[in-house]
Amino acid sequence: MKLAKLHGLGNDFLVVHAGEIGSQNETVSEIARVLCRRHTGIGADGVIVYQPAIRDADADVSALIYNADGSRAEMSGNGTRCLAAYLVHTDSISSRVIRIRTVSGIKTCALQHQSGRTCFFESALGFPITDPARIPVRLDAEASRLVGFPLDVGGDIVRVTVSSMGNPHCSTFWHDVGEAPLERLGPALERHRGFPDRTNVEFIQVLDRHTIRVRFWERGVGPTLASGTGSAAAAVAAILNGFADSPVTVEVELGELQVAWQPPGELSLTGPAEYICSIDYPWGQEES
Repeated sequence: MKLAKLHGLGNDFLVVHAGEIGSQNETVSEIARVLCRRHTGIGADGVIVYQPAIRDADADVSALIYNADGSRAEMSGNGTRCLAAYLVHTDSISSRVIRIRTVSGIKTCALQHQSGRTCFFESALGFPITDPARIPVRLDAEASRLVGFPLDVGGDIVRVTVSSMGNPHCSTFWHDVGEAPLERLGPALERHRGFPDRTNVEFIQVLDRHTIRVRFWERGVGPTLASGTGSAAAAVAAILNGFADSPVTVEVELGELQVAWQPPGELSLTGPAEYICSIDYPWGQEES
């Protein structure tokens, strides 16, 4: 099985053509679980299966995204950027604007510049969703959007701001994000009964009106070094709560992402994606 590994500020993905998957007997979910294992597989936060969108006039490629646990993700900001970087690195596409069809719609990645194996893209992520019914969220609340909502999490009250970037997000704010209980609260919020499709979770510290620092608990993955849609959701939450103004620099462990959003407009995300290597993985029954 031929595939490639890329990362967006440490949020790493395996990119594989759908034709490579088609020759295997196992399901894509099982393949993703095996490949993403850090110690016995290649190791990654997710797998992106793509193919040219031959009959789709609105897209260049279509992509399905799988989390490390084998579950499907509707969308990934860093993942689509990594796919775009792969297409540029392999000369698979000549346009500087790459249109990727995902489960949550078409996302475009515009190449800003390239430095060695790293591509910098501005990605158009569409309109943030704050309507609880569309996220979806099932909580006892009458509000048209949940901003600073007091959520009961195992007896503790946590104020959350909920949104969707094409996938669900639950954002929380902390005085010092380094002391936030990510390992305890992350899984509790991900699987909270109020999120029927589970949720991604952001732990946010506001540094100034245009800068936030964020840690991530990703649905179906756990702690990650970065998240594209998570960074976007964190910036949206900071703006909705009146803590920040656009543009917002999102500090993550290995660098920065830039988020621009003027309500009620569309949102853009700018950041790097680096090609790491290509891999010829000897898939067989013994690996599963």
